[in-house]
Amino acid sequence: MAVTRDRKIARGLLAAACLAALGLAGDAWAQQGYGPASAYGASGSTTPEAAMRALHEALHLSAQQEPAWQAYRARALQASQAQGRQQAAARLLPTLDAPHRMDLVEAEMRAELAEQHNQAQLVKALYAQLSPNQRAIFDQRTLPRQSGQ
Repeated sequence: MAVTRDRKIARGLLAAACLAALGLAGDAWAQQGYGPASAYGASGSTTPEAAMRALHEALHLSAQQEPAWQAYRARALQASQAQGRQQAAARLLPTLDAPHRMDLVEAEMRAELAEQHNQAQLVKALYAQLSPNQRAIFDQRTLPRQSGQ
């Protein structure tokens, strides 16, 4: 009986941690965005598109590098759509019972992991085509914003 009770407590704590993570995920990504599109305010750009344009210009890409850039750019600009999905899920949480909340949290975490994996693959594909100088520019311009910036 103690094992079952302890297991229920552990599951409850895990559920609370997952719910907290989901509730904060949208805010965390918005505050500490990755890549030029999410950090546009810090770079002086007024929009994610302007930040991407500025990075593109700074990199001085060759024609051979352009397809990898276009794939990266398209995916990077979709980040706001993921944030909208996360915010919608966070708003839905209070309306669900505990098992359905856990299902939603799990689905959101899987979607986030898949998105991160896809983004990593596109960054790696682009990065592999960049010169050392271009890599330095890309590294500096896509550095995550620090909190308070």
